[in-house]
Amino acid sequence: MARYSLGAKGQDIHLAIEGSVGGTSLALHLAADAIENGGRVIWAGKDLPNAVRFSQLFSHLSLIQSSRFHAMSIAGNTELAVLSIIQAMNSLPSVSMIVIDDWCESGGRIASSDLTQMVKLRDEKKVEATLLLVSKGSIDASGNSKEIIVARSANAMQKAGFTIATLTRTKDGPFRTLKIGDESIDLKLEESGFNSI
Repeated sequence: MARYSLGAKGQDIHLAIEGSVGGTSLALHLAADAIENGGRVIWAGKDLPNAVRFSQLFSHLSLIQSSRFHAMSIAGNTELAVLSIIQAMNSLPSVSMIVIDDWCESGGRIASSDLTQMVKLRDEKKVEATLLLVSKGSIDASGNSKEIIVARSANAMQKAGFTIATLTRTKDGPFRTLKIGDESIDLKLEESGFNSI
C-alpha cells in the first residue's frame, strides 16, 4: 500500500463526508502533502485540528516544514472569515492550499451567502493553489441516488466551478471510499494518514 496523493494542484473541491469517517484527517493528510512539496497551507475551521491527530499526520515533516501550516478559527461571520483568509493568502508566500473544515451548518441547505463567500475566496486565490472545502454530507431523501451520502448544494457548487467529492465508510473498519467526480478510490485510514488500497 502506498500513501495516497491527491495531485489536485489548483483544483477547487467541495468534499462532503459521512459522519466520523476521517474527513478532517484526510484534509490534514493532504495539507501535509502540500507542505512536503514546498507549499504553505492556510487552514480555517470552527475548531482547530486535534493536536494528537495533527502530530500523527505531520510526524514525517520537520519542525520547519510544519511551521508552514497556518491555522485560524472561523467561528461566526463567514464574510469576515473569508476576508481574514484572503488577507493571510496575500501576506504569506507560497500558499499552495487553503482548507476550510466544517465551513457551513451541518444540516439542511447551505446558505447562499456562504456559497457566495466561497466563490469569492476561489476567485481571489492564486490559480495554482488548491481550495478544499469540507462539510457534512446528507442522505438523499428522494431515493434517486445510489450514493451513501450526497454533497449538499452540489448543483450550485458545480455551477460555481467546484469539483464534488465524497468520503464514505463502505465497510467496517478503517476502509474508506473517496469519490472525486466520476473517479472512485479505495483507501485505508491509518495513524499516519490514508493509504491507497
